[in-house]
Amino acid sequence: MQFGIFTVGDVTTDPTTGRAPGEHDRIKAMLAIAQKAEEVGLDVFATGEHHNPPFVPSSPTTMLGYIAARTENLILSTSTTLITTNDPVKIAEDFAMLQHVADGRVDLMMGRGNTGPVYPWFGKDIRDGIDLAIENYALLRRLWDEDVVTWKGKFRTPLQSFTSTPRPLDGVAPFVWHGSIRSPEIAEQAAYYGDGFFHNNIFWPASHTERMVSLYRERYAHYGHGTPEQAIVGLGGQVFMRGNSQDAVREFRPYFDNAPVYGHGPSLEEFTSQTPLTVGSPQQVIERTLSFRDYAGDYQRQLFLIDHAGLPLKTVLEQLDLLGEEVVPVLRKEFANLRPAGVPDAPTHAARVAAAAAPATTEEARA
Repeated sequence: MQFGIFTVGDVTTDPTTGRAPGEHDRIKAMLAIAQKAEEVGLDVFATGEHHNPPFVPSSPTTMLGYIAARTENLILSTSTTLITTNDPVKIAEDFAMLQHVADGRVDLMMGRGNTGPVYPWFGKDIRDGIDLAIENYALLRRLWDEDVVTWKGKFRTPLQSFTSTPRPLDGVAPFVWHGSIRSPEIAEQAAYYGDGFFHNNIFWPASHTERMVSLYRERYAHYGHGTPEQAIVGLGGQVFMRGNSQDAVREFRPYFDNAPVYGHGPSLEEFTSQTPLTVGSPQQVIERTLSFRDYAGDYQRQLFLIDHAGLPLKTVLEQLDLLGEEVVPVLRKEFANLRPAGVPDAPTHAARVAAAAAPATTEEARA
């Protein structure tokens, strides 16, 4: 199982000081956070993609390429790549290039984002959101899987005998997660291709996450990729920790109350009781995270959001120390002990290259 962090890259005023970082400072902080994630032994760093203030990560592959040069083991991912408004040709080429730069330590998460105005900014219509996601991804898969592509669709100009460059590293495209909070069509898409499904598991109650993950698992089996238990699932989560829970709640409360996403709404206590947000001690984070298995089943990737709402870099780095030293080692052991035989490991480039090179079974050869 893989553990890591994801960032939305918000530039938010620290409510305890009244100061907001500049864009340069926030970008540099994200780079420092990623390098710290490797230092403390996490597996994954993922960045969102946004094209509007107060967010800064408009060019994820630029950021991840920089991080690749300064890390050795960290898997570099996106927590949203906008499949609706990015051109599939550019996605294919950008992420294949990043694969080569990072020696395969790359995957990505397709999503539609949550900023409606992004569609006209890139010449698209939000009413076509689902159809764009479906058509664009179908083309992207062909661009990675086929050396020469001739294609015609509804939303972009046709392609005639086109080859995207560079080709995927070792002939194996980056692994793709499809991220969705509320769209069953995206869970269906992930299942159809046998890709991973990621639920951000932040704003919704467990019952909603359970329904979305169950749908994906059922459809994954329907399309013949394996049993429901063999589907590849990732979950998000949001945590803030101190040595004891009272200190964590007291310190985090002003950040929660003024956060641009959920501030000035439900109380911290209401939000933590109704969603997976965990504010407390490392042991409380361990227990809460282990409980995700009760409604999502055995899964492959857990990412935590820890750097939003104006939290200063020093505090975020302290959170990473707690994750690396006290939380993740226990979660690795406990999840491994609970995992039944037959549940697949989290996908890696090396494992997928080996699987692609393995001799076909008799049944596959006949097919």
